[in-house]
Amino acid sequence: MNEEEKIFSGNMFDPLKKELVRIKHNTHEQCRLYNTLDEFDTAAREKILKEILGDIGPGFYIQGPIQFNYGSHLHIGRNFFANYNLTILDDAPVYIGDNVALGPNVSLMAAAHPLLAEERMGTNADGITAFAEFAAPIRLGSNLWLGANVTVLGGVVIEDNCVIGAGSVVTRNIPKGYLAYGNPCCPVRPITEQDSERSRILAEDTAHFSFK
Repeated sequence: MNEEEKIFSGNMFDPLKKELVRIKHNTHEQCRLYNTLDEFDTAAREKILKEILGDIGPGFYIQGPIQFNYGSHLHIGRNFFANYNLTILDDAPVYIGDNVALGPNVSLMAAAHPLLAEERMGTNADGITAFAEFAAPIRLGSNLWLGANVTVLGGVVIEDNCVIGAGSVVTRNIPKGYLAYGNPCCPVRPITEQDSERSRILAEDTAHFSFK
């Protein structure tokens, strides 16, 4: 079993192994290039994302700077928006649905290390560093808004139509249609029609904001 297969099977792997470092180095270099481009250079930016990501649907905008770990383990749906400093450790697969908006400094962390120090890191007889890691997928549903500085940990599922409040650390699943926030993030209440902000829409903008 190669190192990438160990990731997908949920087993321990060494992120310093050359086969993984090669994948990550390419993606890191492409992220670095993306971060140097003008935000209006949409063709070049889109080309980079389509080359390094597992897949991404139409209608996306990622402000940048960005930092992805593998890229190829990241799967994004339609109409995706991400603000500044999006960080995704897609060691395990990360799945993002349609119509998802991420605020500044959002981090999706599908990677973890053993808590016991003797299991986490050391050197062999040849002085080569061994680093133990395991990973669990992250699944973000559709029609989500994650506020600024939200961190989502591996193994978490956030179901459709949720809002995650700024600064939250999401360590457990969030059910459909909930406002959730805190550290650790907890479902606070369902989102209902009482949360409507339609009164803020000017008559001249009614058609523009008439979302389906």
